[in-house]
Amino acid sequence: MFFRIIRKDMAKSKLITVTTTIFVAAAAMLVSLAAILAVNLAGAIDNLMTQSKTPHFLQMHAGDIDLPRLEAFAQGDAGRDKFQVEAFQAAEFLNVDSARIVIGGSSLSGSVQDNGFATQSDSFDYLLDLEGNVIQPSAGEVYVPIAYMKDGTAKIGDIVEVHGKELVVAGFLRDSQMNSLLASSKRFLVSKEDYAELEKYGTTEYLIEFRLQDSSQVSELEAAYTAAKLEANGPALTYPLFKMLNAISDGIMIAVICMVSLLVVAIAMMCIRFTLLAKIEDDYREIGVMKAIGLRLSDIKKIYLAKYAAIAAAGSILGFALSFLFRGTLLENVRLYMGESKHASLAIWFGLLGVTLVFLAIVGFVSGVLRRFRRLSASEALRFGASQEKKAGFKRVRLSRNRWMDSNIFLGIKDVLSRKGIYATMLSVLVIATFIMIVPQNLHHTISSKGFIAYLGIGQSDIRIDIQQTDRIADKANEIAAVMKVDSSISRYVVLTTKTFYAKMDGGTEERIKVELGNHSVFPLNYASGKAPVTESEIALSSLNAKELVKEVGDTITLVIAGKEQSLTVSGIYSDVTNGGKTAKAVFSDDSADTMWSVVSAELSDKSMVAAKVAEYGRTFSFAKVSDIDQFASQTFGSTISSVGTASKAAVAVALAVMVLVTLLFMKMLVAKDRGSIAIMKAIGFTNKDIMSQYASRSIFVLVLGIVIGTLLSGTLGEALAGGVISSLGASTFSFEINTLSTYLLLPVMMVGAVLLATLIGTSGTGKIVIADHIKE
Repeated sequence: MFFRIIRKDMAKSKLITVTTTIFVAAAAMLVSLAAILAVNLAGAIDNLMTQSKTPHFLQMHAGDIDLPRLEAFAQGDAGRDKFQVEAFQAAEFLNVDSARIVIGGSSLSGSVQDNGFATQSDSFDYLLDLEGNVIQPSAGEVYVPIAYMKDGTAKIGDIVEVHGKELVVAGFLRDSQMNSLLASSKRFLVSKEDYAELEKYGTTEYLIEFRLQDSSQVSELEAAYTAAKLEANGPALTYPLFKMLNAISDGIMIAVICMVSLLVVAIAMMCIRFTLLAKIEDDYREIGVMKAIGLRLSDIKKIYLAKYAAIAAAGSILGFALSFLFRGTLLENVRLYMGESKHASLAIWFGLLGVTLVFLAIVGFVSGVLRRFRRLSASEALRFGASQEKKAGFKRVRLSRNRWMDSNIFLGIKDVLSRKGIYATMLSVLVIATFIMIVPQNLHHTISSKGFIAYLGIGQSDIRIDIQQTDRIADKANEIAAVMKVDSSISRYVVLTTKTFYAKMDGGTEERIKVELGNHSVFPLNYASGKAPVTESEIALSSLNAKELVKEVGDTITLVIAGKEQSLTVSGIYSDVTNGGKTAKAVFSDDSADTMWSVVSAELSDKSMVAAKVAEYGRTFSFAKVSDIDQFASQTFGSTISSVGTASKAAVAVALAVMVLVTLLFMKMLVAKDRGSIAIMKAIGFTNKDIMSQYASRSIFVLVLGIVIGTLLSGTLGEALAGGVISSLGASTFSFEINTLSTYLLLPVMMVGAVLLATLIGTSGTGKIVIADHIKE
């Protein structure tokens, strides 16, 4: 019986049935996609790092090393009660001037990456091919980082020329440490014979790597390494950081999809509520008859519950199937950079679980809405054929007193204010849809803006010059500064030099800390709390360092400077993604500590000269890496920006579709509910155009409220949610940089157009209402 009733009812209301099914399918698809993508990403990263045997602790070091001493540390007894070293190696990484690396006739001079050559490791930290196999290159072959395949820089068969030596691109490699664009270095893999020939063309940097029997003991190993004062002229990185770097770009996209999916589930439920209430309005008299003849309430509920359970089941199955259609495209980047997930089969079950939860949530929600049958009066239903709602408020606001607004607009707004309860659901949907549109758009605009790097430990300048992997770093930085001082095109510049110091901890132990010295007020960062250091007794800490050292603004930290202990006050805490995220900034001077690297930043009076100046300084100072800061940001965060951009465009499309369908359903429900009122208005002289104008003013009024509330929520709650996503990049402080034209003009215009179109279609049926059918004595 239920099947026959459901089939006839669906045939009678095809549009509503199809629309509701589409909403459920969209919600189920997004939930399924978020689950499948998240599990596949986690599994692919685990698989890559397992196959590669990624080091648990890595200390990069530029300069000479005492290999016997390092081996003694790895094999010694110190700290054996705290950690067990499974394997140790000091792998070589040959840094080569990017301008001297020519691929297919084009040099990498524009690359902001530190490009270099390496040989295959013997015991761990393997470089893998696209099939997940450990690569063993032959003489004359080179395997290129996968990032250069993705951007079209290289293809198989290209010739890579380095200082006149030619190598053939035999394939591309996955590097569990340096896959991400956020990792500032890229390794090209060559044979040991070719490496020996290339060695004279670059500077050697050592990757001092450890594998532990228990990866959870990495902090103990790091502390012991620091206490032993072993080689550390470079950043230190750990297994969790490698994992995070690999996950960031696709992880942020998945986080946006997850947020949108949850909001679409909420919208789907509200839409079902719309359609269900509309159906109840249509069947009001029949429901009254069923109650009057003694049919049990549970049996009446089953008729409606069975229909929506069928719609929910169909929508969930369709959504799950659609997730398979789109998951391949969304997983392309994951598969390219990390290979297949070892949890691929498990991901399908998680996607199915997500769809099942959507189905159960919808059925439970429908059951809750159907409780209103208990309040339905059989006599009222038989007498009026529709529910008799009480209109609250604004009784004294009469049309006769209106002097400042069109009559149809006035009646439309008055109806919304009089029946706030019925419009609350539509308002909620429009608020959520506005939120879905604006938050991803603002997130994308913020991370693609020039100022975003100030949240990540890099000052906002025009040109950035890095001096590292060379001798006499301080002298060379001063040489560049001297040229900039007399360069009329440069309005301001600053030289920042990073050195290593030891911090005295409360327990008497020492922690190594990298401090960037110089004037930090020239190109300031965005501080999570406090401010930049301005006196020699102040120091600012990165958020990771502050957390590890358990320091807050106002606390003191003791550094050993020139052999003497000196107390410094923490002036501020900032976000940083550079050099492992553990940095500090100060203004004191110290000539006794060795310079690790220097950065010269400059701002030009004429921004159009940036490219020319980058080329000029690149030619003049061949020992330095000269970058356009916009290019630096684009190359570093490009994949992340692209992922969020794709998600934001999809969110706009989803939100507009939601607005059209919801408004359409809501207007049809209102027309069904207001048949008697519409007949009366027609009887007293209102035309069909007048009536449609009233409904249009209702929907636009509700939309304007929705846009205002949604925009406010986007700037508060949305910013907080986006800040949580961005914190994965290392930014502990965050605020939206809003695209005013898009947020306050283009998107609202698109929303108004969508809602007006849906309103006109939804209220087109008012012209078919016959006065005689609804006005009786």
